[in-house]
Amino acid sequence: MSNVVPFSALLRERSSGAHSDSEGQGFMSGLLKGEGTREDYVSLVAQHYFIYEALESAAERMKADPVAAAFITDKLTRLPALEADLEFLVGADWRERIAPLPTTVRYVARIREVGATWAGGFVAHHYTRYLGDLSGGLFIGRIMQRRFGFDTNGVGFYLFDDIADPKAFKDVYREQLDAVPWDDNERERVVDEVLRAYRFNTDLFRDLEAQKASAAVA
Repeated sequence: MSNVVPFSALLRERSSGAHSDSEGQGFMSGLLKGEGTREDYVSLVAQHYFIYEALESAAERMKADPVAAAFITDKLTRLPALEADLEFLVGADWRERIAPLPTTVRYVARIREVGATWAGGFVAHHYTRYLGDLSGGLFIGRIMQRRFGFDTNGVGFYLFDDIADPKAFKDVYREQLDAVPWDDNERERVVDEVLRAYRFNTDLFRDLEAQKASAAVA
């Protein structure tokens, strides 16, 4: 009997602290507690747009990679929903009215770098974003609906109409992670990249909090 820990379990264990740190940031915790404003939520959606534009552009390139391709599916695609959300929340000219924050610029650059050169790195960012969206993201979407009176407009990013059973989908995704024939060194590299992705997320919430504080005194 093998005592080797499945990679998906190792990944969850090694990243659990970073995940908690990210979720506990003041900006996000304020939104979830009902202390954030509609403008705060719109700021978050805008940053998501830049991140997912980079991630889903990378996915198009990575479809030819035998490792990365197993994780790529149109069922996860978020960009059209983000575009529709921003049109609803900001207006038809939303592209001219949003800009990436400093952390988002760095985050996007990293996604583009690994998305062009390294399948394991791409999978690390893919895993961090989409499995998070199918876990806490669904919860966040419901809170935003109640908080701001949204139906589906404005929270389309959090609605996965093509995934009937998120838990089953995540289970299959983790099985695919376990099946990738990465050696120990590559697994460590992927874990490190997942931790990097969480740090980007944490730093982004700090940027959003700083932006909010700056606007309050302007």
